[in-house]
Amino acid sequence: MNRNSKHVVVVGGGYVGLYTVLRLQHTLRKELRDGSVRITVLTPESYMTYQPFLPEAAAGNISPRHVVVPLRRVLKKATILNGKVTKVDHASKKVTFAPNVGTEHEIGYDIIVMAAGSISRTLPVPGLADAAIGFKTIGEATALRNRVLALLDRAESDDDEALRRRALTFVVVGGGFAGVEALAELEDMSLDAVRYYRNITRDDIRWVLVEATDRILPEVGPEMGKWTAEQLRERGIEVRLGTRLESCVGGHVKLSDGEEFESATIVWTAGVKPSPVVNAGDLPLDERGRIKTTTRLTVAGVQDAYSAGDVAGVPDVTNPGQYCAPNAQHAVRQAKVLADNLTRQLHGQQLVDYRHKYVGSVAGLGLHKGVANVYGLKLRGMPAWFMHRTYHMSRIPTFNRKVRVVVDWTLALFFKRETVSLREIHEPRTEFREAATT
Repeated sequence: MNRNSKHVVVVGGGYVGLYTVLRLQHTLRKELRDGSVRITVLTPESYMTYQPFLPEAAAGNISPRHVVVPLRRVLKKATILNGKVTKVDHASKKVTFAPNVGTEHEIGYDIIVMAAGSISRTLPVPGLADAAIGFKTIGEATALRNRVLALLDRAESDDDEALRRRALTFVVVGGGFAGVEALAELEDMSLDAVRYYRNITRDDIRWVLVEATDRILPEVGPEMGKWTAEQLRERGIEVRLGTRLESCVGGHVKLSDGEEFESATIVWTAGVKPSPVVNAGDLPLDERGRIKTTTRLTVAGVQDAYSAGDVAGVPDVTNPGQYCAPNAQHAVRQAKVLADNLTRQLHGQQLVDYRHKYVGSVAGLGLHKGVANVYGLKLRGMPAWFMHRTYHMSRIPTFNRKVRVVVDWTLALFFKRETVSLREIHEPRTEFREAATT
């Protein structure tokens, strides 16, 4: 190992972490080859999740393994360590790292890239932590798919009407992309599945979308958001605008409009907040608890520190006084500028600003259904669904993943999707324990 090499530590293996290192492998290929630069990625998982495809994975349109990118296969010039950063001491240029299995220890660095992303933003709703599930990871998406299908099995097999209603009532809280796409895809899947049940009809299944504001999908604009709400209602989905979840203790749902009912599935998608690692260090934070970042994606007021994505408050140079939205579109583009600026720093060159005009948004609402607002062009139905798939196909990293997703979609044209619950994968030792104790 070259003792004079520059050590770059990247905290996080999501959008920013993956795309930054991918870019650095190109811009610093000579330095990485001769050992004058080393890159270490610290991340809890050994893969990056392409989150826009989580709804399709939950609905069974795409294999869950095809929406994740294995970091060690893609980032061949970097060292990948799995665990969490519990402290950042930039004054001494050290992070405290707790591996998933093993002893906590310190790792020194010359340059740090904070790309830890975000976690679900929850509220102090009674019962939320025990009764609800998020929709931000591949594990949550897979668990939701298996749960919805398992509850159909339960309702088919149970004669208790109250238990059947509880099993067949699904609640999604949050009217942004995650909530609307998850609900629409899962509802679409449930309608495919219900054809194979004798004791369940489409009318027995209840889907409820709860949104505290007066509209859903604000990213696609008021007109298209209103159209989406109308389309969901036409599908029999209850869209509760201006309504809050007050309590869900034991699955007993209480809404702010006074309605109460039982539900076995409550999905929380009401926003995100920066990773807790931002509060475990000496890097400056802005008023929203994000790492305070300059337009060049350097951390404000300190040297040798960069940040981007959901964890960072990046000023929007195209809209003075505002910040870049915490979404994948910005994260991917910020990662490229961040990597190039880090390379410029090492080469003694002038850094540049991150500048990107938001082009619009697309959302899938189930098979052959979607909504889009791109460069002012408003699309709905099949054209929007096609644009949604085309756009995200162009964005998912690596040719390998693109091919696998296309194969999944192609097979779906000729064969019906699988509607089988594999709920036992979440507790794989249950049957063995029962056998061992008999």
